[in-house]
Amino acid sequence: MKMKNFSPMFLLLSLALLFPLQAMADEVVSLKVGFINLSPEGSFASNDTTIANFVQTEIDIEDDLDFDDKSEVMVEAALQLGSFRLSAGYLPLDFSGTSILSRDINFENQVFQANTPVEGNLDVDIYDLALAWHIVNIDDAPVRFQFGPELSVKIVDGEVSVVDQTTGIREEVSGTAPVPTIGARARVGLGDFVAVIGRVGYLEVSGNSFLDADAQVEFSPLPFVGVFGGYRHLDLDIDEDDILIDATFAGPYAGAFVRF
Repeated sequence: MKMKNFSPMFLLLSLALLFPLQAMADEVVSLKVGFINLSPEGSFASNDTTIANFVQTEIDIEDDLDFDDKSEVMVEAALQLGSFRLSAGYLPLDFSGTSILSRDINFENQVFQANTPVEGNLDVDIYDLALAWHIVNIDDAPVRFQFGPELSVKIVDGEVSVVDQTTGIREEVSGTAPVPTIGARARVGLGDFVAVIGRVGYLEVSGNSFLDADAQVEFSPLPFVGVFGGYRHLDLDIDEDDILIDATFAGPYAGAFVRF
C-alpha cells in the first residue's frame, strides 16, 4: 500500500521534533527545498511466486517502457547541535513511459504480448532519517571543516504498474522496505558564505541494498538564506513483499534554503 499522505505528515512531525530544541546552545535549524532532475536506469518485476508455472519478467525501464528523465521536488529539514546533525528528507521518484513491446513480458498474473502498446509507471517515495556525528568539528576558524560517520534509515515505499493501452488491463505491485545505510558526511566552508558538502552511505540487509552518494555546494550571501546545487546518485536494490526493483537514479539538483 502506498503512503502518499505520509509525506506532509512526515515533514511536519520532523519539524515539530526539531523546533522545541531551538532553545539549546549552538544549534542551527535549516530547511531546504529544491528540484532534482533524475535519469532512470534498471528494471523492476513482480515478486509473486505463488502463481504456478509463471516466470516473472524483469522489465527494463528504458528498453521495454522508454522511461524519460523527470524533475521532482526534494525537501530536507535538519538540526545541527554541536557535533551532531539530525536530518529528515523526502524525495519522490515518479516515472512513466509508453512503448510498443518488442517481446512478451510476464508481470504479476498477466502476459503482455509483443507488439502491444503499454504504459509503465514506477512510483517510489524515499523518506530519509539520518544522524551524523562530526568527530572532526572545526567551526571557529575562517575555514570550517566537519567530518564524521553518518547512520541513515531510508524508508522506500514503491509501486510499479503496467497497463495494456488497447484492452485497459492493468497490473500493479507495491511494497515498503526500511533500508539502513552507514557512511560518512563532510562539510568544508568559508565561514557561512560558501560551503562544499559530500555525503555517501551504503548497506545491504536481507536482500535489500541502498547506495546514496551526494555532492553539494551552498552559497549564502545573507546570514539566514541561500541557494544550493549539486548532484545525487541513488542505487536501489529492493526485494520486498510483491515487488522487485533494481535501478539507479542520478542527476543534478538546485534549490534554496533558510537557517536560523
